[in-house]
Amino acid sequence: MKAAYTKPFLTAAFIVLLDQIIKIWVRKHMVLQEEIHFLGDRGMLHYTENNGMAFGMELGGEFGKLALTLFRIVAVCGIGYALVHLIKHKYHRGLIMMVALILAGALGNIIDSTFYGIIYNYAGLFHGRVVDMFYFPLLTGHFPTWVPMWGGEEFIFFRPVFNLADAAISVGVIMILINQKRYFKHQVPEVSNPNSEVVEE
Repeated sequence: MKAAYTKPFLTAAFIVLLDQIIKIWVRKHMVLQEEIHFLGDRGMLHYTENNGMAFGMELGGEFGKLALTLFRIVAVCGIGYALVHLIKHKYHRGLIMMVALILAGALGNIIDSTFYGIIYNYAGLFHGRVVDMFYFPLLTGHFPTWVPMWGGEEFIFFRPVFNLADAAISVGVIMILINQKRYFKHQVPEVSNPNSEVVEE
């Protein structure tokens, strides 16, 4: 494999492997809804599983679950193709690495939703549940009573429970949005060099 392809795909493979190691450890050593606090009440492992998208969002019903899993698989194929295209056409190294993070995150959750039901004997192919565990309720309180709809209700930031795959997707997307002018600016094509990897600023 050419050097230009090595770092992005090795990075993605490492994230997928680490994500699965964490998920398997959580399943083996914790029970659902159990918590292990490592930052007091502001950071903990909180074992939960969900049928849906990142950060516990769901698409209802068995058909919704199947459709979501199949959509993830198609999306991963598209992201993988995009990553190869970016490398081949020597896009900015930062953009390539962020797309590799997104690919890794999508793959990590696809493994759960595709195979965990069979591996852990609770559902069929494509109907597994995604394992989440990281919970950081950094700010807690109540909305003022004058706030429409949520007045007086409890406020928690950050409420969703997530996994490493979710985090990889979020970091990749946020960094692309922040750096889009740098990543997508017009660049003068370089003379092909067999030893070059990808174009950077």
